[in-house]
This record gives sequence, C-alpha cells and structure tokens, in this order.
Amino acid sequence: MPYKIGLILPDSSKFNFAQVPLASDSQSRATLVDSRSGRIPTQMRNRLIAVATLLTLFAAVPARAEVKLAYVDIQRALNECEAGKAAKAEFRVKVQGVEQKLQREQNDVAGLKDELEKKGMLMKPEQRQSLQDEYLTKAKNFERNFKDSKDDLERKDQEMTGKIIHDLAEVIRDLGEKSGYTMVMEKQSILWGTPGIDITDQVIRSYNGMHTKPGTLGGGVGTVPSAGGDDDDEQRAGAPSPGDFGSAVAKHSSISK
Repeated sequence: MPYKIGLILPDSSKFNFAQVPLASDSQSRATLVDSRSGRIPTQMRNRLIAVATLLTLFAAVPARAEVKLAYVDIQRALNECEAGKAAKAEFRVKVQGVEQKLQREQNDVAGLKDELEKKGMLMKPEQRQSLQDEYLTKAKNFERNFKDSKDDLERKDQEMTGKIIHDLAEVIRDLGEKSGYTMVMEKQSILWGTPGIDITDQVIRSYNGMHTKPGTLGGGVGTVPSAGGDDDDEQRAGAPSPGDFGSAVAKHSSISK
C-alpha cells in the first residue's frame, strides 16, 4: 500500500508526502520529454526488444531442437516471498516514523504562523521580529527535512529491493539451468505469455526454502567472480549475471508497491 501524508509548507502550497516508490524529478522529466517527443515508451521498447530477441533465438535454434521458455513476475515474487514481506513490514515502519516526525515539525511551523498572523500586530516590533525569525528558521528546517526524508526513503527502498532481486535472479538462473529452459523472461518485458509457462510460484517456493539473508546468494550483492575461480562461480555462457538482471528489473520493481 502507498503511504501519504499531506504537508502544508509555509508558503501554503500543498505537498503530498512521497508515495513510494519515490520517483526522482529527473525521472519525471524524462517521462515527460519522451511523451512529447513521440518516442516509444521505455516499457514498450523493452517488450519489442524481447520480441526481437525471441525471433533471433528461434532463427538460430536448429529445427529439431526444443525451445523451452518461461517467465517470472518479479513484482509478485517481491510481494509474496518471505524476504519481501519482511522488507515491506520494515519499510512501512520506517515510513510511519518519518511521517510522524515531519507531522510534528509541520504542526510547530503552522502554530508559529498562526500566532504571527493573529498576534503579530499587537506585539512590540522586537517581539514580532523574534517570532518571525523563529518561524522562518523552523520553516526552512522543515522543508529541508522533508526533502532529505524523501531521498532517504528512496535510497532505502532501492537498497532493500536490490538485495532481494539479486537473490531472485540467482534462484531463477539456477531453476532455469536445472529445468533446461532456453530462456526465462521477466513478465513486464513480454507482450503475452500463457500462464502455463509462468514459474513465479516455483521461484517463490525455492527462495523461501533457502532461508537466507537477503542479498547473500551467489556470493552476495555486487560480487564479481574472480579469475581462476571454481567452475560454479564463473559466469555461465549465455546467461546474464544476477547483477545485470537486478539493475534492469529494479527500475520498475519495488518492495513499496
């Protein structure tokens, strides 16, 4: 569930506290530019790339060879795996704590503004100036804390999501190799797929059964196999690394959805 709180800044403009996942201003501008320039939206472009990849794959595979495909709904896997549920609960507590802190700051600013408007004209000049300075200081602090809190929540969301996606990528690659799949795709990158090739439930069960700390499968997040390592640690031919997979999928998947 999204989390919102209305925050009234000193200039009386209305702010909605960041509905997570928190998109950056640059992301918002990028989306607007794409729509105005008539370019193909990123999601549709990814799906077209997936279709082109499949056509190339079918053309390259010998006629008698079996092509075995599957797809995974990563967002659903995030929502339903045990690690994802725990991360969501932890993130929700963090969001609520931030909301409460900012709400208190907002109330302080609103109280000073109300006092200044109702009693300011009756005060001595030095008293009114002192109250006005206090109001402006707290208002600026509030706006800064609002922005910092939004940025911090976005970083936390990306960090927690990235660890789980890394593990899911390891599970998917392992299942794909053991089950002999030619390709395992992400649901949002395909135009259509029969439910019979959806292995999301299998991925969730496998990941839950490992009872591992998020981000530790396959040597952990961000690790790179060293030269001369064991065969199991080396990158499999034709398979993207979990890190590459996670970087792409994390752009549209989040524990906060």
